[in-house]
Amino acid sequence: MSLIDFDREMIAQGYPVIAGADEAGRGPLAGPVFACAVIMRDDEIIDEVNDSKKLTEKKREALYDIILEHAVDYCVASVDEKTIDEINILNATMLAFKNALNGLKKVPNLSLIDGNQDRGITIPHRCIIKGDASSYHIAAASILAKVSRDRYIRQQAEKYPQYGFEKHKGYGTKAHIEAIRRYGLCEIHRKTFCTKFVNGE
Repeated sequence: MSLIDFDREMIAQGYPVIAGADEAGRGPLAGPVFACAVIMRDDEIIDEVNDSKKLTEKKREALYDIILEHAVDYCVASVDEKTIDEINILNATMLAFKNALNGLKKVPNLSLIDGNQDRGITIPHRCIIKGDASSYHIAAASILAKVSRDRYIRQQAEKYPQYGFEKHKGYGTKAHIEAIRRYGLCEIHRKTFCTKFVNGE
């Protein structure tokens, strides 16, 4: 079954307008968590759309503009690192999902959300485990979310060059952890994620 076949099954069940939603950046030590909701046309399929993790950065960047050209509607939302520290990453991710879905101008009949968590989401939806590898709409959302976050992190790399954000995108690589131990935390680090590194562990 192709990704669009999964979505067309949902349409056949009585949901003519479907949105897909996915997040990027739950695991990094720095930066916001991003979420995207998108409604795609189902009559002009972009064959190369796939789970963003299966695509190279160059391919994701190329597909980003193509997806926007084909999208009926989309919204990208983010929740910053300070809020992540205040309410924890799960709640922050759910808030990003909620804001992205509520930011759509066109109201979907059903939203397909990647994962198994739907806390605080009240609009009609279904959680799809590994949805970015199952649903065309979720896969498109995963690319928009990932590219949006990567672009933001590259901008921050110019502001904080000592951390090498452009290479690891804020994830906990050896080089990133060594930079934290050497320079301490910057404004975009998630303090609750980095406690053990600044305390010498």
